[in-house]
Amino acid sequence: MLNDVDLKVKLDKPAYKKAMDALDLRLAELQRKAREAGIPVLVVFEGWDAAGKGVVLGRLLEALDPRGYKVHHVASPTEDERLHPAPWRFWNRIPARGLMAFFNRSWYHQLLDDLARKKIHGMALTAAYERIRIFERQLADDGMVILKFFLHISKKEQAKRFEKLEKDKVFSWRVGKAERRHHKHFDEYCKAADAMLGETSLQESPWIVVPATDERLSIVKVAEALAEAIEKELAQRAECTRESIEFAPRQTNPLDAVDMSVALPREEYQERLPKLQAELRRLQHLCYVYRRPVIIVYEGWDASGKGGNIKRLLRKLDPRGFEVIPFAAPQGEEKTHHYLWRFWRALPKAGHFALFDRSWYGRVLVERVEGFAKPNEWQRAYSEINEFEQQLAEAGAVIVKFWMHVTKDEQLRRFEDRQNTPHKEWKITDEDWRNREKWDQYWEAVSDMLDRTSTAHAPWTIIEGNDKCYARVKAIETVIDAIKKQVPPLGKKKKVAEDE
Repeated sequence: MLNDVDLKVKLDKPAYKKAMDALDLRLAELQRKAREAGIPVLVVFEGWDAAGKGVVLGRLLEALDPRGYKVHHVASPTEDERLHPAPWRFWNRIPARGLMAFFNRSWYHQLLDDLARKKIHGMALTAAYERIRIFERQLADDGMVILKFFLHISKKEQAKRFEKLEKDKVFSWRVGKAERRHHKHFDEYCKAADAMLGETSLQESPWIVVPATDERLSIVKVAEALAEAIEKELAQRAECTRESIEFAPRQTNPLDAVDMSVALPREEYQERLPKLQAELRRLQHLCYVYRRPVIIVYEGWDASGKGGNIKRLLRKLDPRGFEVIPFAAPQGEEKTHHYLWRFWRALPKAGHFALFDRSWYGRVLVERVEGFAKPNEWQRAYSEINEFEQQLAEAGAVIVKFWMHVTKDEQLRRFEDRQNTPHKEWKITDEDWRNREKWDQYWEAVSDMLDRTSTAHAPWTIIEGNDKCYARVKAIETVIDAIKKQVPPLGKKKKVAEDE
């Protein structure tokens, strides 16, 4: 890819001025139209040291309203960022609908360095490429315009620019140890960049290699590509041409096989519960030592006992090491981002527990049944959720997912009990009764969810909730078993990690 680029081509001043006068007006208008249409735009700048990324970006932004964009310079991850899955810091920076984000270096920067230095290969490299493809495809499927520019110059041209920078004390700091190493091994980095560009140039987010020997030419090329990409998305939305998804029938009906008669005598419950709570507290500290995050998802019918179940599970845990995160319908800026954005932001640090009371499964449950998500959006969500959880598992997370299940008759009994008991009245709402009227629709949605998103790394556990004692014990036992399967016993030489 890089060998095919003509680095000698240039653009004279009159042609440059004519082109940019028109492009400035065009980009300013397109920024306004993109904002009105709710189109997010993400622009990545990668390329060689001293290739002019800052100059091109600076000139490009002259045409735009600074209230509608943000520039991110991606450096090495902070300590807090290292305690989260790798994509976390980039999900935190994606633009809201109608806004733009420009990345001076990105999720590609460290990958290219590792690839050139042969620090990543085999399965690890394959996984890194796949994470990137998933990230960009999910954003593009949600309507984001993604442009990726690689500014290319020759080794000779880079040496010339380094020499110029080093002569000026104000700019000499820009040529450091890393930059000299990159230049010395320029050919290896070229080979690595070619491989990386080839593996990650996607239909929805293609790489555009920009010949950057001539500054004027590179500015015009980038500005033209940005304008064309926004125009294309505007036209696509006007024509409503997004592809529909083929939705195959589910393979299993998990809820049909649940035995709702199971129960646990209260005496046995009172004996077993404290022992299980103590064991879970011990495992909580073991997870902290090994820096393994634990993600517990609670979904279920209204009045299925989620709140009481969560309280018993957490009762003896160290409160400094867990957080309960309740989720309702998205509000404010949550509505202006990809639906997974707010969940990426809420992920626990390494070694901590996070309990999600409702979760990302709202897209395939409430949003599906109530019509808040379009069919292609909730149908696409099954694979997106599986990919999301796969990345969490690859980052070391223990994932436990509960569907709290009760029969329709038991739900009615609990609704009436809440309605007729003064101190429980707050628990029952008109929405609960409306949801109950759609029991069959939710049953179908839940069945599809369990069938399509129960995976080896993030299986669903159906909790038979008619008997609360049984449900609480089963939930704690499930969490304990999941942690024990993935977190090894503490070795004698393993030291407790220092507090953050």
